[in-house]
Amino acid sequence: MIEKTLVLIKPDGVKRNLIGEIIKRFEDRGLKVKALEMLTADQATVSEHYQLNNRDYIIHLGHVDTTGWSNEQIEEKYQKSYKIVEDLQKFLISGPIVKILLEGENAVVLVREITGKTDPSTSPKGTIRGDLGEDSFEKSNQEDRAVYNLIHASGELDEAEREIKLWFPS
Repeated sequence: MIEKTLVLIKPDGVKRNLIGEIIKRFEDRGLKVKALEMLTADQATVSEHYQLNNRDYIIHLGHVDTTGWSNEQIEEKYQKSYKIVEDLQKFLISGPIVKILLEGENAVVLVREITGKTDPSTSPKGTIRGDLGEDSFEKSNQEDRAVYNLIHASGELDEAEREIKLWFPS
């Protein structure tokens, strides 16, 4: 099924001059760049993208299933994820980013496969984060900041549709 998905090359990827390498990896796997723009993100767009005011979004960050969790476990997850989202917002507006609209067969899943795991230190070789990443959750936690993992990639089709409307309004 032909799908569209969103990729944001974060400030660390732009600063390290990895834009071309990242796009090449997507194109090499058959994905088509349908739109692309370098910009400095504004707080309003970033706040809508990473929604601090959406408790359900915060709790399920990372697509975590909390079925069977106690209220205490859910609250602990909420507090930890809230801090992560705050840090992500600050990071995304800290410098230029590149927003990319990609299209292709099963694009959402394929882009996530090409991108790799959120933590670059545990991402497999052959993925963007596994090959080009230089950070880890451990290091980012020690330094009290967002993890520098080069890319945001929509995690699910409905998320991709929402994010595309936000970043590429008609």
